Amino acid sequence: MTSGELPASSGPFRPGDRVQLTGPKGHLHTITLVPGKVFHTHKGPLPHDAIIGLPDGSVVANEAGVEHLALRPLLTDFVMSMPRGAAIVYPKDAAQILAQADIFPAATVVEAGVGSGALSLWLLRAIGPRGRLFSFERRDEFADVARGNVETFFGELPPAWTLTVGDVEQELAQVAPGGAVDRIVLDMLAPWECVDVCATALKPGGVLLCYVATVTQLSRVAEAIRGSGAFTHPISNETMVRGWHVEGLAVRPDHRMIAHTGFLISARRLAPGTVLPELKRRASKSEYSEDDVEAWTPGALGERVVSPKSLRKRVREASESARLARERDAASSDDRAEGHQAVD
Repeated sequence: MTSGELPASSGPFRPGDRVQLTGPKGHLHTITLVPGKVFHTHKGPLPHDAIIGLPDGSVVANEAGVEHLALRPLLTDFVMSMPRGAAIVYPKDAAQILAQADIFPAATVVEAGVGSGALSLWLLRAIGPRGRLFSFERRDEFADVARGNVETFFGELPPAWTLTVGDVEQELAQVAPGGAVDRIVLDMLAPWECVDVCATALKPGGVLLCYVATVTQLSRVAEAIRGSGAFTHPISNETMVRGWHVEGLAVRPDHRMIAHTGFLISARRLAPGTVLPELKRRASKSEYSEDDVEAWTPGALGERVVSPKSLRKRVREASESARLARERDAASSDDRAEGHQAVD
């Protein structure tokens, strides 16, 4: 794979490809193809060699005759099945982030709170090889999982991506010059702590978007954005997705839906010296009690804790997946080279 290319999305299945298998009851399994390996289910074994060489979208039977549909996973499928060090940004929210932050090809984007790398994948696809994504993650273990997942999907660590282990509030000025960033996306416990740093980094007209889980976080970051005087009035929303059952005349909403996962709040950078009308309508500090402020601290909000043993396992899974992806692309490069020699 050449620098900046997207992973192969067509052609016969190759060793190292990730394949999504759908069983007769709709159960999904994602595997990485390895010659000689066997995928085992309680319905019987399915050799990887029976899948390698088939075109995408094929149906293959295991040794017991049970059929499975084989497809290359979409990015949505990939992020939902990849190893996780931290909770991911779900596809419904990632799609809204790309839209509301107006992520465009060749943009310079800053992301803080990488987690398992799900949003990084969406951002990298959106900015393309000519863009730049500066990602920040405080925890080494989460950064390792994210690297493995990104490398697995792209077959390499994209040149457009820079992952810094550290605090965005302290490191951003050293990575991205002031006034040079088009978009900033914050997925962290206390994004209000970074509003001033983001204002310095963003170009006039640039977008700051924060992804937060609770109403207390939403309120605090909204007041921080208003209080900075550097942004337009913030806009906040949440996204809910409801599926529908459609079979003939039996048309009804599904009994379950993907409801609240987080809030999105965004604002645009003002030109230096600009003052918005009615900016003073924001609540004053005197309206908050000490108990309210304490409820907004990262410790009170709580952080999802992953056990060290579980995290080490996920790092190994992500690293192994990335290794298989590298071997797949190296083999593809050799095959192309041999093909060119044969033609010559």
